[in-house]
Amino acid sequence: MLAAARGGARLAPSGARALSSAWQEIPLGPADPILGLNDMFNKDTDGRKINLGVGAYRDDDGKPWVLPSVRAAERKILDSNINKEYLGIAGLSPFVNLSLKFAYGDDSVDLAEGRIAGVQTLSGTGACRLAGEFFNRFGISANNTIYQPNPTWGNHIPIFKNAGMDVKQYAYYNKETIGLDFEGMIRDIKAAPDGSVFLLHACAHNPTGVDPKVEQWKEISHEMKRKNHRAFFDCAYQGFASGDAEKDAAAIRLFVADGHQICLSQSYAKNFGLYGERVGAFSVVCADKEEAERVESQLKILIRPMYSNPPVNGARIVSTILEDPKLKPQWYSECKQMADRIIKMRELLKSNLHKAGSTRNWEHVTNQIGMFCYSGITVEQVDRMRNEHHIYMTKDGRISMAGVTSKNVEYLAKALHEVTSN
Repeated sequence: MLAAARGGARLAPSGARALSSAWQEIPLGPADPILGLNDMFNKDTDGRKINLGVGAYRDDDGKPWVLPSVRAAERKILDSNINKEYLGIAGLSPFVNLSLKFAYGDDSVDLAEGRIAGVQTLSGTGACRLAGEFFNRFGISANNTIYQPNPTWGNHIPIFKNAGMDVKQYAYYNKETIGLDFEGMIRDIKAAPDGSVFLLHACAHNPTGVDPKVEQWKEISHEMKRKNHRAFFDCAYQGFASGDAEKDAAAIRLFVADGHQICLSQSYAKNFGLYGERVGAFSVVCADKEEAERVESQLKILIRPMYSNPPVNGARIVSTILEDPKLKPQWYSECKQMADRIIKMRELLKSNLHKAGSTRNWEHVTNQIGMFCYSGITVEQVDRMRNEHHIYMTKDGRISMAGVTSKNVEYLAKALHEVTSN
């Protein structure tokens, strides 16, 4: 029979034609709004087109920039002829330790006493998902609900819903002032059930660029402590926001100093330019060393069936930079260079809007911080920016300041003035 089959007799499963696809009822999912925007931009043939949707740094020529300190670290790693073996479940130990020092401070008492459990993750997204799984499994939040700012990074909501949590939002953005709705935020913190988890953006809030001031952070900490809420910080822009990594960690360190047992997500995509390396960390401040060991053991149990262990290359790059006495200050300088360019583009955009004749209040452009600017324009105006001026941004009017350059800022300002005045 085998010989016959090899000789050309065709064997077909009985009734094959009658079978229907097992996947025929699966619907087409909606396109990702950012990727869809990029597709439209790429198809646009107008030479004036500007992409303000991308969430990655670009230099003043609109090109991706690999930090020289990253290139130097890569050469150092290559020269070490190190192997490509699997990491442990918790990741690269030197990276985790340096990452915790980076966020909590070299002089952190909690670190010195071994009271912080930390693991390497698949960038900030993976850290958030791990956090959600951890909160859900151990009932960390009242009613298994996580409170997120309105608005927040678009991926926050599905991440925590897919981790099994209920997601609610608290007041954060004031459309009238294009700034922080501090009163509403405090009101919602007070109204939430005691012991609820609140997701807080450590710095450079995405998508608004609106951060609380230091005194406001102090009041937020006070009210959350009074309600026994759990603070979960998502920190994706340390160093990139202001150009000062210590300053950008101020809210994290304030909460820890106030006695909060915070959870923290860290990403090294933006500040180190390691977008494709998927390197991040998740940590939990505990009561003592023994508790930290128990928490870490459970984090590893959660990680194992999800992705087994994290990738090694990005973690090696970050740890090489942070432990090298020459590369570390070089990185600080390069990170500040990125932040300063973004700040300069904010100033140029505002000044060119006034130069174009706009009488609107554009102070929010320079008051906001980080990669994104919430412009305050409407959905209809966003559509006009795209259809009439070939300028692409998300429907909520969020501008990626990384897409603004000294060469296109005047055109952008004139377009904004045109759609907001007619």
